[in-house]
Amino acid sequence: MAANATRKELLGKVYKMVPPMLESFHKGQLGRVAVIGGSEDYTGAPYFSAMASAKLGADMSHVICEPGAGAVIKTYSPNLMVHPYMRQSKNLSASESADSVSAEVIAMLSRLHVIVIGPGLGRDKLMQDTCAKVIREARKRGIPFVLDADGLYLAQTQPELVDGCTECILTPNVVEFGRLAKAKGVEIGEGAPEELCGKLARAFGGVTIVQKGAKDYISNGDFTLVSDGEGGLKRSGGQGDTLTGSLATLLAYRKAYHDRLWEHENDLEQGETLALAAYGGSAVTRECSRLAFKDKGRALQASDLTDHVHQAFLNVVGEKESKL
Repeated sequence: MAANATRKELLGKVYKMVPPMLESFHKGQLGRVAVIGGSEDYTGAPYFSAMASAKLGADMSHVICEPGAGAVIKTYSPNLMVHPYMRQSKNLSASESADSVSAEVIAMLSRLHVIVIGPGLGRDKLMQDTCAKVIREARKRGIPFVLDADGLYLAQTQPELVDGCTECILTPNVVEFGRLAKAKGVEIGEGAPEELCGKLARAFGGVTIVQKGAKDYISNGDFTLVSDGEGGLKRSGGQGDTLTGSLATLLAYRKAYHDRLWEHENDLEQGETLALAAYGGSAVTRECSRLAFKDKGRALQASDLTDHVHQAFLNVVGEKESKL
């Protein structure tokens, strides 16, 4: 892919990757996504991520979380499937073990196309260790995954979990980017942002990094894209969760594209479509932020982005004409 491709050209390719709405499709073909996180203290983040995934069109949107978080998240929306399989260390019962907990979460993988790890996860050791095991298994099965927030702590403290994984997207903000760079011994004092993003992606062996900021820099180490669509001016917490959910659904659409679920030219390569999913997710989220800020101004909250996901998709990517 040409790194100097225009925004219009890139979004045109994202459009090609998005499945049309066909009567021949059945439930689940257009995306089975799970967000893994949700601890007692953090219930909003996994909800925002999973709802963004659903609003962008994933057929089935799951949350795998702590029981305390699950009870709360179920009250937010009946549209999400909530699985209280995760455990914080203090809540592990005598009949459970770290292995039994991870086994229950890993058993879900056969039902999923994409996973998001991190929203509301926290730093509890058992929660982190469970996700490390899930990542190892996802890699064995070739299941794409997105790491954000406390999921990035795993990449920081155990970089071998993601080293060389070309089916992985990391979504650090400026602080998280610095921590990841330090973990990999990458100097970030000087240089253009796109160069630094590419440098860190190479240090991780070709993972795709979406470096969030005033502009989003997206790199797999071979080429770097710049997503600079207009966003909102309010930096409320939780907007990154809309990004992770959007990325997950676009990765599911990518699978549908490569599985040839509909007739198309089949002229996009695996590495290219991963970058396109990252770029598309960034573009949709920035447009979400713009629309929500236009509506709410400084009162904008993360939940306001959720309401604009579909319109943002229509604005930046566009819907395909339905066919029989």
